[in-house]
Amino acid sequence: MRIAVLLRERCQPKRCGMECMHYCPPVRTGTEAIVIGEDGRPVISEELCVGCGICIHKCPFEAIKIIGLPRELEGEMVHQYGKNAFRLYRLPVPRKGQVIGLLGPNGIGKTTAISMLSGEVVPNLGDYESEADWDRVLDKYAGTEIHDYLKPLAEGSITCALKPQYVDKLPSVHKGEVTTLLSKLDCDGRLDEIAERLSLSGVLTRDLKKLSGGELQRVAIAAVLLKDSDVYFFDEPSSYLDIYQRLEIAKVIQDLGKEKRVIVIEHDLAVMDFLADMVHIMYGSEGAYGVIAQPRTVRAAINTYLEGYLREENIRIRETEIKFEARPPRSDWLSEPLIEFTELKKRFKGFSLIVEKGSIKKGEVVGAVGPNATGKTTFVKMLAGEVSPTAGGVSGQVTISYKPQYIKPEFDGTVREHLLSTVGKDFESGFFQAEIANPLTLKHLLDNDLKSLSGGELQRVTIAECLGRQADIYLVDEPSAYLDSSQRMTASKTIRRVVEKSGKSALVVDHDVYMVDLISDSLMVFSGEASKKGKAVGPTEMRDGMNMFLRDVDITFRRDHETHRPRINKKDSRLDREQKAKGEFYYG
Repeated sequence: MRIAVLLRERCQPKRCGMECMHYCPPVRTGTEAIVIGEDGRPVISEELCVGCGICIHKCPFEAIKIIGLPRELEGEMVHQYGKNAFRLYRLPVPRKGQVIGLLGPNGIGKTTAISMLSGEVVPNLGDYESEADWDRVLDKYAGTEIHDYLKPLAEGSITCALKPQYVDKLPSVHKGEVTTLLSKLDCDGRLDEIAERLSLSGVLTRDLKKLSGGELQRVAIAAVLLKDSDVYFFDEPSSYLDIYQRLEIAKVIQDLGKEKRVIVIEHDLAVMDFLADMVHIMYGSEGAYGVIAQPRTVRAAINTYLEGYLREENIRIRETEIKFEARPPRSDWLSEPLIEFTELKKRFKGFSLIVEKGSIKKGEVVGAVGPNATGKTTFVKMLAGEVSPTAGGVSGQVTISYKPQYIKPEFDGTVREHLLSTVGKDFESGFFQAEIANPLTLKHLLDNDLKSLSGGELQRVTIAECLGRQADIYLVDEPSAYLDSSQRMTASKTIRRVVEKSGKSALVVDHDVYMVDLISDSLMVFSGEASKKGKAVGPTEMRDGMNMFLRDVDITFRRDHETHRPRINKKDSRLDREQKAKGEFYYG
């Protein structure tokens, strides 16, 4: 089965010679396999296309995808947005008493799937020219498990609650104090209980537009939990949250899943592993198509996803396997120090930070972990010279390249122009293109305006900008934000590879434990009271640092015996109790 997809955001008919038409063999013999549509863009006939692939290679903007799909997918299309447009195959089935996870890259229909399961969008079954109709959908799935879910949904006899992906838009939709919004949704008088569990009690009287990203995320989750619904959908609930908050959110969703039907989209694999019972892997091609695979147990799904090969479907979804080392990468570091700091103290109004004496060595990647608002970004800014310490100092004549936590695009122009202005002539070097631009897939973003990029696209550009500048040490603050699981692993390996090949150093702040585990040689551990005081220890050996950090979080990790990936032990399980008794919170 063959599908033809035109990526409309890439197609620029005014800047090309319509190579897709001129080089198409059927067109050259008089067959209208490609014609020009009303908007001036090509329209490809999937029935007449011979699948030669010439148009793919001749298109200067790589805007065409001709994809061969397994015959097993014939008749399984759920939705198609238009001619030569994105299409989705299959739907997951929400089940009472289980938390169902959706795991896959961005742009392959996860949000589309939950929009249909929540009743926001009626599936058109591929007939994009007619108005979608529930009767046709129910006839299509008669006698199947999904029919038993969709029928009451179509009749309006089940209710759904959806936590959207982009919580930063919440203040533009709702105005006023947090308590005003949540009180309207509080059906059973549980506002105080939910606020306590999500650590929202202190922000209830604050205005929504004054909340941080993490606070907005917890408000959005609370708003969903307060609704009395039959089915709950959570789209990326861990974004903006630190590891403590992520685990608490996971426990809340788990408790909800015992009585209700719950579906979660999540890119933090440690959190997904902790909260989900069953997981559907999604695969496909960004902007072209998405397929929902059969459900697997959470352990089997994540291991399969990391391997990149779906054995039952005989489908390879990734060219290379993602591997974790059986032990922390390096336990002893003999290189000379690149940058040293005495005990650092920084005081702001209402907040103080103390950083113990330490050093970062040449060629070392230091991970930084800890709760939000305990001084990680402040420490990074002190190393970068953007903030002066109240006491103590940083020594070492080094140049620094800094990627901030919050990215605000202010450059008026294209991504290419921006990178040329910040990276300079190195932008066109073989090293930058091979080791940074290609892995981070910047090629199709270069001619886009910087201000038009999505959060994930902007994150990749900013990581590339940071790594592309000439520096002795790279300070990378929360590179995982807005990236899907695959992109996080790719970004980790890109940072690691650039550091190793250039002999530089890096300090990486992040809340994704998988990313920290993949990237770090040693660890800095932050603790304290959010927005009041913080303390930092390290850099210390990886095992010691993770033990210190996980003891504060009160969780233990083990290694999966197949993939060696970190897995969170269930609280009070046999392994959890044994590791805590030994004081080994990290890889018992």
